[in-house]
Amino acid sequence: MRDQPSRRNRVSLRAWLKAWVAKSVRDAAVVGCVAGFSGNVLAQQPVPAFPPRGTDQIPVSVRTGTDFLSNRSRDEQYAQIAQEVELLERHQSLLRRVVRLVAPTVVHIEAIKEEPATDRASGKGRETKRIEEAGSGVIVPLNNINVILTNRHVIHGAPLQNIRLETSEGGLLTPIRVLEDPSTDVAVIEIDRTPLPTAKMADSRNLEIGDFVFAVGSPFGLNHSVSYGIVSAKGRRNLELGSKAIVFQDFIQTDAAINPGNSGGPLMNMRGEVVGINTAIASNSGGNEGIGFAIPINIAMSVARQLIERGELQRAYLGVSVERAFNSSTSAPGTPPPRGAFVKVIKPNSPAEQAGLRYGDVILEFDGTPVDNDEHLVQLVGLTGVNREVDIVYIRDNQQYKINVALVPLPLMN
Repeated sequence: MRDQPSRRNRVSLRAWLKAWVAKSVRDAAVVGCVAGFSGNVLAQQPVPAFPPRGTDQIPVSVRTGTDFLSNRSRDEQYAQIAQEVELLERHQSLLRRVVRLVAPTVVHIEAIKEEPATDRASGKGRETKRIEEAGSGVIVPLNNINVILTNRHVIHGAPLQNIRLETSEGGLLTPIRVLEDPSTDVAVIEIDRTPLPTAKMADSRNLEIGDFVFAVGSPFGLNHSVSYGIVSAKGRRNLELGSKAIVFQDFIQTDAAINPGNSGGPLMNMRGEVVGINTAIASNSGGNEGIGFAIPINIAMSVARQLIERGELQRAYLGVSVERAFNSSTSAPGTPPPRGAFVKVIKPNSPAEQAGLRYGDVILEFDGTPVDNDEHLVQLVGLTGVNREVDIVYIRDNQQYKINVALVPLPLMN
């Protein structure tokens, strides 16, 4: 059994330990000062060799040395973030101002339609059923009158007395006349001549992929809702929509939330200008999945203008037939298909013949718009106003030419 240390030895041992601890603290302070010159000035704080025992408290200045460094760094980070967020806040402030500016030009539409119903048991027709449709529209100036631009499928089949128009402030507007075009799904509602704020139109040809846009409408009947996104793509054609009647397609694609009830409402840029009319969505659930489509406002306004002036859309006529196989051929593997429309037939006495177009010409541009393929050219010609002169850029024998063509109304088929 080992002998117990004497009191004298215990005192000597305690004194030795005390001296050793003091020396360790001094050494740590020296090391801290040396480290401090490397940039961390707070490293000069002495660090004890080992933590106190029992209930002794660590001095605050020592215990929070590293925390103080973290807080100071956090303050600097907060300051930097605040400076950067100012840009985002200015953007958000701009969006709020634009939304407030355009809100009075957007109209909530409710239409009650009556459609014939079929008895499933007998397969025979019976009394009609009532269908309530909710959508949106935008007030635009057209030929010195106020009209509401919307989608045909929102109000088609509803009598005037069953169409309810409500402004952002809850006021009601009276529809006077409804004009529709099934080939573009554009409709115009003429309203009373009460002075109303009207939306400003953009040139949708200047819209670019990635541009910020926002949609205003009545998704699921929640009128005057706003969603925000970007332009995801342009020139979407050949979409299989619910109505096969929409033959002229050149849609803007956006990820701004568009749901049932947004139809007919405006898609706007950050200047508060209308760039499109929200029309359709691609969805497996029936709700928004980030793929919405809008009619470019240039097309919608061109159709609306013809509806007001003529009561119907009158298609323009160029007088060429184009080769569909041209755009599916490539010169070499991995080479993108050629762009443009290959002319294979010139109709006699047509605007194309009078302007000098020939077989084999490749039309690259129509009225300032680059032509992607044969179907694109057909769409561009069909949506151009009649009796207009347009510039056509084409290639012949590896040389590029530009001519002016006067379009005429599409001849009636015999």
